[in-house]
Amino acid sequence: MAEKNNSIVEESKENPLGTQKVGTLLHRFALPSIVAMLVGSLYNIVDQFFIGRSVGALGNAATNISFPLSIACVAIALLFGIGGASAFNISMGKGQLIPAERQKAVYFMGNALCMMVVCGVILCSVTQFFLNPLLLFFGSSQEVLGYAGTYTRIVSLGFPFVIVATGGGHLIRADGRPGFTMICNIVGAVINTVLDAIFVFGLHGGMAGAAWATVIGQVISGSLAIWFLCHCRTVRLQWKHIRPVACYVRRIMALGAAPCANQLAMMIVQIVMNKSLKYYGSLSAYGESIPIACVGIITKVNQVFMSFVIGISQGLQPIVSFNYGAGKYARVKAAYMRALVYGFALAFTAFLLFQIFPHQIVSIFGQGSAEYFRFAENYFHIFLFFTFVNFLQPISSNFFTAIGKPTRGILLSLTRQIFFLLPLLVILPTIMGIDGIMYAGPVADLMAAVASIALAACELRRREYREAKPTLSE
Repeated sequence: MAEKNNSIVEESKENPLGTQKVGTLLHRFALPSIVAMLVGSLYNIVDQFFIGRSVGALGNAATNISFPLSIACVAIALLFGIGGASAFNISMGKGQLIPAERQKAVYFMGNALCMMVVCGVILCSVTQFFLNPLLLFFGSSQEVLGYAGTYTRIVSLGFPFVIVATGGGHLIRADGRPGFTMICNIVGAVINTVLDAIFVFGLHGGMAGAAWATVIGQVISGSLAIWFLCHCRTVRLQWKHIRPVACYVRRIMALGAAPCANQLAMMIVQIVMNKSLKYYGSLSAYGESIPIACVGIITKVNQVFMSFVIGISQGLQPIVSFNYGAGKYARVKAAYMRALVYGFALAFTAFLLFQIFPHQIVSIFGQGSAEYFRFAENYFHIFLFFTFVNFLQPISSNFFTAIGKPTRGILLSLTRQIFFLLPLLVILPTIMGIDGIMYAGPVADLMAAVASIALAACELRRREYREAKPTLSE
């Protein structure tokens, strides 16, 4: 990386984050974020499709067993990606008033990139050395263990790259280039899809073929992200900015803790759910494998919907962070409220699809027994009943992170998964059997939505928002 005399690139005009209409900005930043998230979801969906069509239900169950490790990668990516992007944008926003703040921004970007690579290598190493114990801990049965081991050992080689591709996308977006984030993810996903068809159907590679297709796509996406970060528009990364500095890393982790905590909570819940599905499934007419296979498919289908919501929340982040740092509170509130409107429209559409077409959705990923489809349809109808309010928690949690209030963001991010869903997953099945797992979902969703409304309402009642004067740019 070439050394530059100045780490900050001087801009000839005021930053558009503080001047353009928030609706225009949200479209500009959210749409590429949505596409990037959708493409990320396609990695799992595509593997699920090809594995389901070639290996069958046991293969789908195997990908669900390894899914906690994929969630761990996303957790690390969000910890340093969103944390670094938020710190970067807040510093750039404050730089409008305090020029010295702009000098700090580049360190947040460089330190975030370094930590993503380091943590990715560590996670890959741990997975390679402790593969079977991890998979058994995640809830694998003996008949699924071989499939899960083959798939996970290969996929783990791509962990550093998928973390950089996902987390680096937030840093690229913070630099004001959301379209480049989309390019990184689309290229990797297209390559993954093409290679899946070749390796799984053409070469009959099974689980290993799907895994290698995923790794190759992730390596290319991660490499592109690193290249874009080395050619930023608003700052110039130097080696001194990449070397970790404790004060910058702490600030990044504080701001990224909320989305990271949400992912870690999802990982814990996924592990508990896998174990519960295995145990209570064995006591039901469905058996051990059917519930795990069905939930794996439905979870990843639901991720497609959540990709839209999370994409909106990520597109909101640079707008809110910059304007909050610049003291433009009316723009902060306007952007947040508009994001909620978009989120509701998407959530209600997903609710209708899940309630009306569950059989058709599951059929995309292969055929199964009558019990297989009965469980899948019931899970769609019950567990995902409150899908239409599930936009509130991720958008509100990321809003608090974006304005530099990570404690509230963390609290909100833990509401659904840890405070509500996890206890319900433990308690309700003891009363209702495997049906208790299904009913835990809607109860947790509703309670998390209420908590989101309460915390957001308290924030928006603060004097800064009430006294802020709207402008034409909003």
